Amino acid sequence: MIYGYIRVSTDKQTVKNQRFEIEKFCKSQNIRIEKWIEETISGTKAADKRQLGILLKDIQKDDLIICSELSRLGRKLFIIMSIIQHCQNVGAKIWTIKENFKLDDSLQTKVIVFAFGLAAEIERDMISQRIKESLARVKSEGKRLGNPGGKYKRVRLTGHEKEIKQMIREGIPFVEIARRFDVDTETLRIFRNERLNKAKFKRMFKTSKFRTS
Repeated sequence: MIYGYIRVSTDKQTVKNQRFEIEKFCKSQNIRIEKWIEETISGTKAADKRQLGILLKDIQKDDLIICSELSRLGRKLFIIMSIIQHCQNVGAKIWTIKENFKLDDSLQTKVIVFAFGLAAEIERDMISQRIKESLARVKSEGKRLGNPGGKYKRVRLTGHEKEIKQMIREGIPFVEIARRFDVDTETLRIFRNERLNKAKFKRMFKTSKFRTS
């Protein structure tokens, strides 16, 4: 099966340009897209939170995903890397037009995947460092992080509204914030709805960069 994958971040963008690029490429390669996947969603979302995740669950050996560029798969390197690794494990292929990237069994692909994996690891380390620096700043201001007791996990977040806002404002991934306070993302989401349900913060939350895996 040959899939054409198209993603735009907002409904103000059009999918026509990407579709045109893919169709033009397929014509030059004498192949035909058998199924299109088009979605409007941020590339910072984990693949399993997108239609792409459904495709990845169904994809099989020798299937091919064609997209205009790697950034259509995700806006963070570790997201792209997780998708590439999944397809590599399954035996599926990914082709991108702008970078002329082809995920297959060649030595070149193995070298590229290794480089991507190393870069993704560096990116994760940088995020972790940003979290540590933010927490150190919070502690230096004399504020406590978390609460080791309480009937509900949300109690651990009580009193840390400003800290959470600041962490999101600084671009710290949502899942990492939850992990640092020893709660799950759903608990943090409920806390956000109950305690931080302000228009300004909601706008900030929607535009923040976070992953859920």
